[in-house]
Amino acid sequence: MQNSPLVSVICMCYNHEKYVVQALNSVLNQSYKNVQLIITNDSSSDDSDKVIKNWLLTHPDIAYINNITNLGNTKTFNKALKLAKGDYIIDLAADDILLEDCIEKQLSVFFNSKFENLGIVYGNVELISENNSHNGYYYPVNSHKEVIEKPASGDIYLSMLSQSSKICSVSSMAKRTVLDHLNGYDENLAYEDLDVWIRASRLYNFDFIDRILIQKRELENSLGSQFYKKLNSRTRKINHSTYLVIKKAMALNETKIENRALLKRLHFEMDKSLKTYDFMLFLKYIPLEIKLRF
Repeated sequence: MQNSPLVSVICMCYNHEKYVVQALNSVLNQSYKNVQLIITNDSSSDDSDKVIKNWLLTHPDIAYINNITNLGNTKTFNKALKLAKGDYIIDLAADDILLEDCIEKQLSVFFNSKFENLGIVYGNVELISENNSHNGYYYPVNSHKEVIEKPASGDIYLSMLSQSSKICSVSSMAKRTVLDHLNGYDENLAYEDLDVWIRASRLYNFDFIDRILIQKRELENSLGSQFYKKLNSRTRKINHSTYLVIKKAMALNETKIENRALLKRLHFEMDKSLKTYDFMLFLKYIPLEIKLRF
């Protein structure tokens, strides 16, 4: 591997006492060894802190951030990013598992991609249950475990605006310079990935790896399960963050084509606000639609 650059893995834990050790061990068991592991615990209400501290007894040199109060993903990640020394960054949820050659494959694409100005690489993911059983794949695969319909690579800005292609965030590795340019995660948001993909794709190319890199655990209370709950405070907070992301994307847009692409996402979000009975959010979208159209 060219110069064996340091990769920083930020393992984010919140009520993952059952899974965090498996996640941490998956980082240490990578075929690529020049890895810095940073662990965060965002004031979990379960025994995550106890489990992590017990694991650290045999790994005393690994950095651990234990929040006294719950700060949320974006603020907690940014705290850890300040400690990261790597040229490349992975944001790993403590209920997910890196496959043994994940980092090696991600770096190989960075060094061998046909795309210049490459900022982020991402791949496919096996979806698993709470008890590690197979649930499927994020991007459907054929009998050779190759993706049937590859998601976007290169300049993916329009794809991110319109939702015509999806990024599997848990399978991604970013250059540190990209996150520095973006000033890390936006701490005003309840979740980070859509905002990062849109802002990063405005400036950098992405490349897709047609390999399964990670096992992603599907839990009942995971973020992805919260977008469509009716009259739910967490759902309202998450969907309001999407509204803020769309407003930010409008400021980045430079052409009518980009505005039309963003309109597709806006209409999707308006429909979601109605399905979740968030009528105030629906009304907030109307002035944005007028601006994008005219």
